[in-house]
Amino acid sequence: MQICGIDIRQATPDDATAACSLLRRSIEQGCAADHGQRPEVLQAWLGNKTTQNVLSWFASPSNYAAVAEQAGQVVGMALLTQAGKLALCYVQPDTLRSGIGSALLAAVEARARAWNISKLHMHSPASASAFFERHGYVNAGKDKACFGLECDFLWKQLDAVEPPARKRFCNCSS
Repeated sequence: MQICGIDIRQATPDDATAACSLLRRSIEQGCAADHGQRPEVLQAWLGNKTTQNVLSWFASPSNYAAVAEQAGQVVGMALLTQAGKLALCYVQPDTLRSGIGSALLAAVEARARAWNISKLHMHSPASASAFFERHGYVNAGKDKACFGLECDFLWKQLDAVEPPARKRFCNCSS
């Protein structure tokens, strides 16, 4: 899918290094209001953001990873699990409010529907919650994320995609 010069596509192993760098930069810079430069929170949040981990997330058949690419650069990425968890949705800090996050969200929601997932859930840092709420996610309140930061727990009921009309064939002889 291409939107305004931005390609949204399934991530490949070749994207792991750039995606890892994007995740780390987005957390360090774009989420500064959330971690407040507190080393213990920042290190815990970044602790599993390694190229090897990103590669394993991309390789898992129970995950769907999408990247946004602009002018040959990875500028966003999202990760959905078959358990209905939107585990990651990050964009390059200098591309916020450009439609990249919305396009990534649309891609993972389409994959969730294809997997027959009817409800998505996620933990979001407070600074990003309004973005998800604008896209129909319900904020169910505060919760602790695994890296020790208080986050918002959000969920969204996905509308079912109408199945294609079935043709009926009569096998009767009358």
